[in-house]
Amino acid sequence: MSSTVEYLELSLRILSRGFSFFVIVYFILINLVYFVMLVSSYVAIIRYLRRDLFCDSLIIIQSEFSTPISVLAPAYNEQATITASVHSLLGLNYSTMEVIVINDGSGDGTLNTMIREFGLRRSHQVYPYKIKTKPVRGIYVSDKAEWKNLIVVDKENGGKADALNAGINVSHYPLFCAIDADSILEDSALLKVAKPFLEDERVIAVGGIVRIANGCEIERNRIKKVRLSKKHLPIFQVVEYFRAFLSGRMGWSAINGLLIISGAFGLFRKDVVLACGGYNHDTVGEDMELVARMHWYMRENNLPYRVVFVPDPVCWTEAPETLKMLGRQRNRWHRGLLDTLLIHGSMMFKRRFGVIGLLSIPYYLFFELLGPVIETLGYVFVVFSYFFGVVDVQVLLLFFVVAIIYGMLFSVGAVLLEEISFHRYPRARDLSKLIIFAVLENFGYRQLTVLWRIKGLWDYFRGVRTWGTMQRTGFVTTQQQQAVGSKD
Repeated sequence: MSSTVEYLELSLRILSRGFSFFVIVYFILINLVYFVMLVSSYVAIIRYLRRDLFCDSLIIIQSEFSTPISVLAPAYNEQATITASVHSLLGLNYSTMEVIVINDGSGDGTLNTMIREFGLRRSHQVYPYKIKTKPVRGIYVSDKAEWKNLIVVDKENGGKADALNAGINVSHYPLFCAIDADSILEDSALLKVAKPFLEDERVIAVGGIVRIANGCEIERNRIKKVRLSKKHLPIFQVVEYFRAFLSGRMGWSAINGLLIISGAFGLFRKDVVLACGGYNHDTVGEDMELVARMHWYMRENNLPYRVVFVPDPVCWTEAPETLKMLGRQRNRWHRGLLDTLLIHGSMMFKRRFGVIGLLSIPYYLFFELLGPVIETLGYVFVVFSYFFGVVDVQVLLLFFVVAIIYGMLFSVGAVLLEEISFHRYPRARDLSKLIIFAVLENFGYRQLTVLWRIKGLWDYFRGVRTWGTMQRTGFVTTQQQQAVGSKD
């Protein structure tokens, strides 16, 4: 009996040491990657700002000769905000563009609201049916001169990817910008996101930064003052977005390894997207999957190309304000990531796919997809090892302290990167609050996101393929904020 106990104890110690060695190596690698990305992002942003300082006026001058853009805005049950959103899109600063709103089988009055507001009539426009979609019930245009570049497509419900494909079919221009109908683009956003296409003919897609609008003062569907929300959950997401965009996508863009362009704001070459077959409507991560497929197509056909991230053109979006809605969002994001990696995992470790195959896909697999699993196993293993007395408590505590400190440093670094580059939060108290939340997110919030992502993996393997219902409260206008303030 004693020999059996000794054998079990020895096995546990060997297992403990082996797993501890794995965790330490994993910890060193992931933090090394984060550090390299943060530094490379800083260098890339400084170069961008210096170049933009001399070229911004030139872009405005050249805008008369820039490539026309079709702005695609899928809409589903957006009756309350659709007119303000469309007016905002029609007012963007760009010389030649069309705004195509795709009513994806809304069950409310979204379509009728647009018909009344913009004086729409049914058009008999004929368009090429290049991508298969759900049936289009009608196309509407306006006879009023100020809205001549507005097109409304009414179709049966098929999801966001299907709606974007219908918009691509109807569009007239060689570039299309895919956005969310409830997002807010800054006036110069199209000018700046189109800039890489003017500078380099190899560019096939450009993504712009997405920022959190919760708490901002909004007037006529434009951001009047940038402010932080009074609620804690959106502020945590502001820090997350800084880390993901400024110290993540900026770094990948610098080495042409960008694997995702946010579905809320991206500009694409239509001919390349058509050659790839359009958006995939069988995945909840249609934005990432399309970009991965574009990489594959260009590499397989030995075509020179670049996928670029631009940190300055801003799209403002409403972040979830409840744990329930945020959990659904992160669940869907992780299912979309897994789906994309399963579809395009064959590119991994193959030299002909360059940075995407050798670095990007391995990173997203081992650090983004499996990271929550490894972190959760670490928590379970620590408890298990402590219970059986095979773990050095002092070494364990030291490791966790170091891990938390590194997490804080990268989050605070992302906030400071925003401050020294774009300085969108001018109030000192907002900056102080962001730094505090960058520290606090390591104590509970990060662990919650890990659980949501773990559940996303579980849901994927049990066959969940839906988006899930996302309820939004809508942007708060300056007048509404003043009304609330007067009551207080």
